[in-house]
Formats: sequence, C-alpha cells, structure tokens
Amino acid sequence: MSDEVTSDGLPPLREVIAKHGLAAQKSLGQNFLLDLNLTRRIARSAGSLDTHHIVEVGPGPGGLTRALLMEGAKHVTVIERDPRCLPAQEEIAAAYPGRLTIIEGDALETDMAALVDGPARIVANLPYNIATPLLIGWLQTEPARPWYDSMTLMFQKEVAERITAPAGGKAYGRLGIAAQWRMKARMVFDVDRRAFTPPPSITSTIVHLVPRDEPLAPADARALELVVAAAFGQRRKMLRASLKSLTGDAQALLDEAGIEGTRRAEELTIEQFCALARAFKSRP
Repeated sequence: MSDEVTSDGLPPLREVIAKHGLAAQKSLGQNFLLDLNLTRRIARSAGSLDTHHIVEVGPGPGGLTRALLMEGAKHVTVIERDPRCLPAQEEIAAAYPGRLTIIEGDALETDMAALVDGPARIVANLPYNIATPLLIGWLQTEPARPWYDSMTLMFQKEVAERITAPAGGKAYGRLGIAAQWRMKARMVFDVDRRAFTPPPSITSTIVHLVPRDEPLAPADARALELVVAAAFGQRRKMLRASLKSLTGDAQALLDEAGIEGTRRAEELTIEQFCALARAFKSRP
C-alpha cells in the first residue's frame, strides 16, 4: 500500500522514516502504518474531531497524527516513548501551528486526563505490547463516567474479538466483561498485515468504545473483578467448583444470585456476573 499521495504538504511517510532513521523496534511493539488513506479512514471512524481534544499513544513517524489533523481534529496530544520519533512529530507540529502537543514519555505512567481541556477522544494504533494494559487502565477510570467521550483503538484481531465477545463464545472472558460492563464496544474494520511496516504476523482490527452513562448493571468494580477472575480461572469447571477459590460456600453465593451451580463461566451474561458480585460484596 502506498502513501505517496499526500495533501498536507508534508513528505511521504517513507521519506520521513528514511530521513530520521525510524526502523520499527520490536521491543517497543512498533508497526508503522504508512498509507494515509487508511489512517484517515481510522481517524474518520472516531467520529467528530473538530470539537474534540484527541489523545494518541505511540504515534511513531506520524501517519495517524497527520490523518487526525487532516480530518480536522481541534487539537492532538501525542505521547511517544521513542525519542527517535520526536523530530518527525515536531515537523508535523510546525505544519499545524498550535494544534499538536508532543509529550515524550511512557503512556502507562502518564496522567492523560491532565493533558486535555474539554471534550476528548482517544484514537491510537496502540503498540501491541502495551495495548491491553492501557485499555484496562482506561476502563478503570473513576468515576465511572471517564474523561474521554470515546476510544478508537487498534488491537490484534484476537484481542479485539475478546473485547467485543458476547456470552457463550470461546472469546468471551475477563477482558470482554471488563470492557462491556462500562462500554459499548464494536469492531469497526480489519487492517491487513501488509498495511504495516514491518508487517506483523497477524491481522489487526479497529475497535470503537463509547462509555455507558451507567455501568451495564450495578456492581462494585473490585467485587466484579474478583468474581469474574475466579469463574474464568477454571473456565471448564462448573461454577460451584470454580468459585471455591473465592469463597468456602460457593453454592450459597450462587443461590443468592439466582444462578445454577452447574453452569460454566462463559454461559453467564454480564448482568449475571454483576448479581454474583453483589452477592459476594454483601457477604461478611
């Protein structure tokens, strides 16, 4: 796929990579998207940008950064750990005066809420090695209504399927419950491995997540996490067995929540897990 045709006055991304010596580093989970038509499609899938402050993690040479600005983002803040990429980002900032802020640092240790002013969206081709920890951190934002209006994120397709999986399937588990309890999540489109430099071994998928006004069902977040972890820790066992790691009287817990002990973790809806969490929280 080519990025030769640009409309922002900046050089093609392959020239930027060559100029600054930006060979992707596996240790940083880097795979660069060079097709500006594709990155602009990702930017558009995030919804309205002209009224929002956009936070991007791991911008690399700036393919998605440029797309966000070309699509009218009010302001973009990028968080980049790799100092080699900063000169390329500074060139983009010069082309879009006052609309790009560059933060050098580790996204896992950055207080992103403090970086934004007004409505915000997170849009990122996440480095594969920190994608899931970042998502979990964003999901656990307190209060339940977070600082961002939406997240449009790229994951390995396997992870995307886990995030959006309904009850009953093999992909359904802890990550999907954590995401869907607080978010409306959907897969938007796949990105072929050949779109990247270097090409990863897997297909990637764009996932769009929008915070719910209230969690899907009432539950204490920590209690829900513990119940789900216990249930899926031995997912092939019946709940009356798998929940013994959580409580000495698993059957009483299930009875209180109105759930049959012979069922397995993947059979329960998120609402049923919330009922279990409430029952667990109410116990001494």
